[in-house]
Amino acid sequence: MSYLHKTCLLFLMLISLASCKKEDDYTAYFGGEVINPRQPYVLFSRGNKVIDTIPLDKNNRFFIKFDSLTPGMYSFKHDPDYQYVYFDKNDSIMVSVNTGDFDRSIVFSGRGERKNNFMMEQFMLNDGDRHNAYDLYNYDFKDFTKAIDSIYLKRKAFYEQNKREIKWSDGFDFYAKWRMEFSHMTRKEYYPYIHLRRTGEQKVSLPKDYYAFRKSINFNDPKLSAFSPFMRYLTAMLNNMAINRNFKDGRVFEDVLVNNIEKLTLADSIFTNQKVKNEILNNIAFNYLLEDQNILNNQKFLERYMKLSTDDSRDNEIRKIGEAIKELKPGSKLPAVKLVDVNNNAFNVAEESDKETVIFFWTSCARAHLEKVYKRVEELKAVHPNVNFIAINVDKDAEWKKVMAKNPFLHGEQLRAVDYHELKDKWVFTVISRTIILNPDGTIKNAFTNLSDAKFEENL
Repeated sequence: MSYLHKTCLLFLMLISLASCKKEDDYTAYFGGEVINPRQPYVLFSRGNKVIDTIPLDKNNRFFIKFDSLTPGMYSFKHDPDYQYVYFDKNDSIMVSVNTGDFDRSIVFSGRGERKNNFMMEQFMLNDGDRHNAYDLYNYDFKDFTKAIDSIYLKRKAFYEQNKREIKWSDGFDFYAKWRMEFSHMTRKEYYPYIHLRRTGEQKVSLPKDYYAFRKSINFNDPKLSAFSPFMRYLTAMLNNMAINRNFKDGRVFEDVLVNNIEKLTLADSIFTNQKVKNEILNNIAFNYLLEDQNILNNQKFLERYMKLSTDDSRDNEIRKIGEAIKELKPGSKLPAVKLVDVNNNAFNVAEESDKETVIFFWTSCARAHLEKVYKRVEELKAVHPNVNFIAINVDKDAEWKKVMAKNPFLHGEQLRAVDYHELKDKWVFTVISRTIILNPDGTIKNAFTNLSDAKFEENL
């Protein structure tokens, strides 16, 4: 019997059982298949909390029964990708996904399939609109408004047609409607500062009611704080507001540190729900720490963050980063993490080199970075023969060795990080372009730099 036939029979049984359920029965089912899996499991979450880790069987399928599942928006994740799935009472949902093209491959089946397939189609349309909007920010205000209003009317018609046909619940409608609205609102927030940056013109003259749409948003609604369309909108809005406040002499004053501290201050004034506020502050902090690798800037930013956030839980990643950064100051010993060479022998970079050492990173998932960084290393080696260059891979062992076997240019000192989470926690590893320089005695010279930086050689 084929997998498809088995699936159909399973759902016929589940639906017949569901029809006999009691009013207070919230049993639900979730399962599916992952083609070309990267990990042996799927994470099932609500908001930022993982509810269950669902293992894949030998055929890369997974299945779980929930004795009681509260209706609402959930997500399933197969690193590094994730998507949403909405459960109404007693839904029984299966999903097929191919990691080769995660979002485009997703197809839902079973009870609850129609609304979830609509949600994926809506996601793909909005994603296409976002890419196609690149040139719109060059338009003058009148033409820009005409263009985005036309897009909005098409998406609204699509939403209303499916709402009539599928007759989904009010709970699902909350997310379907706001995904459409936030897509439109985000473009409106982007326009003033992207247009200025692109054209070099004076600050755009906007109608007095241009930002009236902000009044329709309940910023303190907990349902929004973990919804990616809202977070994308919020990022655009806070960028817009921070840059607006730092607009001087007809020009945008774009200082990464200043603008991100301004965003923290703005968030503190906008959000009154403390739990929601903490989540927003954490999101701003994560985005900033990915962007700015200057340790002095990081410390100033984190000082402001600590004053505003009341999230002092052990799981607070931002506070962990703040503590870890203190251990990465120049002159400190680089914290030990588990590293192995090609023969699986343990290697401590801070103790096993008597030269100035440059540590850089790579992954098979970023081919362009891999080739670029090795070209740069060869250039530096020619100019700085007394500097030791060490490459650290962050993939699994098999993938690491497979890529090295196919790429002869991957020579020199090659190591692999055994535990990615330990690397992230102890070395504050947040971007693949991160570079660390050690003194000959193994102490830190610069823990936050980048091989591609035009002034990188000044560190050597």
